[in-house]
Amino acid sequence: MNHSIEVPDLFGLLYGFRFRPGERGEEIDSTTALQWLRAPSDNGEFVWLHLNLAHAACERWMMANLDLPENFFESLREGSRSTRLEHVDAALLAVVNDVVFNFDMVSTDISTLWVCARSRLLVSARLQPLRSVDKLRSSVKSGERFRSPLELLIHLLRDQGDVLTGIVRETSISVDAIEDQLLASRLNDNRAVLGNKRRVLVRLQRLLALEPSSLTRLLNRPPGWLQDDDVQELREATEDFTLVISDLTALGERIKLLQEEIVAKLNEQSNRTLFTLTVVTVLALPINIIAGFFGMNVGGIPLANDAEGFWILVALVATFTALAGRWAFRKRSDY
Repeated sequence: MNHSIEVPDLFGLLYGFRFRPGERGEEIDSTTALQWLRAPSDNGEFVWLHLNLAHAACERWMMANLDLPENFFESLREGSRSTRLEHVDAALLAVVNDVVFNFDMVSTDISTLWVCARSRLLVSARLQPLRSVDKLRSSVKSGERFRSPLELLIHLLRDQGDVLTGIVRETSISVDAIEDQLLASRLNDNRAVLGNKRRVLVRLQRLLALEPSSLTRLLNRPPGWLQDDDVQELREATEDFTLVISDLTALGERIKLLQEEIVAKLNEQSNRTLFTLTVVTVLALPINIIAGFFGMNVGGIPLANDAEGFWILVALVATFTALAGRWAFRKRSDY
């Protein structure tokens, strides 16, 4: 995939595209976009504008030139992080959380994309570059045709699902390797790795999952300007996205089970080590006690003048050691 650096213009427009029926998208600048907005064509054209909210003049330019609902700007100021789709004032508003784009590695940093769709206009705004938006732009530049703004939004949701699928796949490969090590009884410092992966998956699941209530209301009462094909594709795209979120949940549960298995094995190792130390201590106890008694510098030490005294003590120590060992191993069998 070819990636080009996004360069905002004086008003924060990163890029814009004009779509004619049956034709590929044509890239436009803010001047051309304003001309089209002031005198929109009646031949079925629509426009997609993608803006950079980090630009100081971006929000003022949108308020002055784009006919967007007040709820859109309120969600920008609130910094809402809840992923949702809803119908407001003859427009479709979407708050989409996605993985921040990174050229070198898979990033798990999350950024938010705010989207407003009307029958002839799609406006998207963000603070940081996003993977799914970059994939959508590449599709447009490669010549893919789009019939409506909602189809663009549906494509965006599918691209986001593809990004999540890639993250799930890479994480699963890593978890498989850790599971193989666990089955081979090679326990490394895997609990910290698994814990980090689980935290990332839980965070992705929490921020990227669509609000069921808002989606249900939208699909049950879609705006009048939406085409039936668009509504059906939106339903399918959200179902696919829900499956990806379910995969995230399942992978998180699998990691949790692996963590519990690792903890159980580590506890088992600790128990075996403690038992070994206990047995050694118990077996050494008789000879230590007897050596302590016979090492006292006092008179009356028994067997001091007996020619067989050494062997008598050896037999005595061996007997007590055998009794102590039998007791220790019987205790182990009780558990």
